[in-house]
Amino acid sequence: MGTVTLGVSIAVPEPYGSLIQERRAGFGDPAAHGIPTHVTLLPPTEVDASALPSIEAHLASVASAGRPFPMRLSGTGTFRPLSPVVFIQVVEGASACTWLQKRVRDSSGPLVRELQFPYHPHVTVAHGIAEEAMDRAYEELSEYGAAWSCTSFALYEQGTDGVWRKLHEYAFGGDGEASGVPFQTTPVRDDTPVDHSTPADRPASLSP
Repeated sequence: MGTVTLGVSIAVPEPYGSLIQERRAGFGDPAAHGIPTHVTLLPPTEVDASALPSIEAHLASVASAGRPFPMRLSGTGTFRPLSPVVFIQVVEGASACTWLQKRVRDSSGPLVRELQFPYHPHVTVAHGIAEEAMDRAYEELSEYGAAWSCTSFALYEQGTDGVWRKLHEYAFGGDGEASGVPFQTTPVRDDTPVDHSTPADRPASLSP
């Protein structure tokens, strides 16, 4: 069956997700329209395709132990000069995201892996573009804020075209398939990709 590249993330719901995505495109980031806005829980991870059933069962178990929690974004940050990333800060919900990503990568599960740098939840708004554009993203979104109740996370697979597509969404509390996080409307393809294009195991678990 070969291998597949998977990622796990929390989607930023509408109207915030598409707005941030459009702003990212406006800063000249070519990846913007293929990357709906999200907070990474598991960076791109290559696994045997045969492991998918056990991975899905593991994620369902993680979700069943979780509960909805408030998420709030406010202001910008950057990983420069270590990495060319500008992001919106997660100022509420970071501890819950940290707990979730640890459970996803738990040593007893099928997605065990180490991160090269400490996990730091964030929402990327610019990655690998001109310094002037990075500066503009940092300044123009410095007062941006958004808040919602996080009720789920999702498993994504990267296609051969580089686009990430959702395989399953896991609601907290063991309620099965979640419906509280709407799809974003701006991707150019008829799918629901996620931004796992760059591994999150760079400084502070960087994942644009």
